[in-house]
Amino acid sequence: MMHTKSESDVTSLAASSPPRSPKRQAYYVQSPSRDSHDEDKSSSMQATPVYNSPMESPSHPSYGRHSRASSGSRFSGTFRSSSGHKAHKRNDKGWPECNVIQEEGSYDDLDDDRGLSRRCQFAIALLSFVLLFTVFSLIIWGASRPYKPDIVVKSLSVVNFFSGEGTDNTGVPTKMVTMNCTLKMNIHNPASLFGIHVSSSAVNLIFSEIAIATGQVQKYYQPRKSNHLVSVILQGEKVPLYGAGAGFSVASNGGPIPLTLDFTIKARGEVIGKLVRTTHYKHVSCPLIIDTSKTKPIKILQKSCTIT
Repeated sequence: MMHTKSESDVTSLAASSPPRSPKRQAYYVQSPSRDSHDEDKSSSMQATPVYNSPMESPSHPSYGRHSRASSGSRFSGTFRSSSGHKAHKRNDKGWPECNVIQEEGSYDDLDDDRGLSRRCQFAIALLSFVLLFTVFSLIIWGASRPYKPDIVVKSLSVVNFFSGEGTDNTGVPTKMVTMNCTLKMNIHNPASLFGIHVSSSAVNLIFSEIAIATGQVQKYYQPRKSNHLVSVILQGEKVPLYGAGAGFSVASNGGPIPLTLDFTIKARGEVIGKLVRTTHYKHVSCPLIIDTSKTKPIKILQKSCTIT
């Protein structure tokens, strides 16, 4: 025999059952009986819980510990129900089934990309170093340009001088001159960062555009911020004067002869080894007059010389 439950009994049962959560309240909705002819049966009661939010619904997937483990797989795509609403298929445990996107390719491709990036990084670092070194070298080179050597011509000593008639290699008669003298000058290196390698072109003693005595500075190295006294021997033996000999008249007892001293000094400084060099040229031209009857050194005035 079936006992019918009255509305008061259902209400007392609901009151006696402990609530699930203080925030969640259960409400019961009475639904009419499907069989209206059955008067002995009381109205059936269906307890339909009302949820405060869609997140509490069983149809909504909860994200807990299991969802973290499943979040490692990426999924795409949704399914639609017959009613048109989006729905997910569920597995045996009630979790929605998703299409897992499988990544194509191997990790070797990633290693190749990584290796390529390393090569690019190395190339960029090398180019940066070369650029910085070039800029640094240009700065050092520009800073070393003002340090030109200073040249002071001091004196010329005539050791031997002879003039007379003679013939050249072709047998043409002309006046000839033989001369031997010593030139002294001082070279100063003002640079404080590098030394210089000093050399020169031919040092000529010229009479009417004819070099009657020639010499050359022997190449040497001069330290930074230093002075060096240079001696150059000028020699000329039986130098034909040709047309200039008409004005080259020397008395037996001697006399003044106008000459011109002309040469170029080359100073090369190695700032950073052979990578960065600086080179300076100094052209010297000094007019002077010698007297063959005197053996004392001829002092050359610095203001009379042209140094460029």
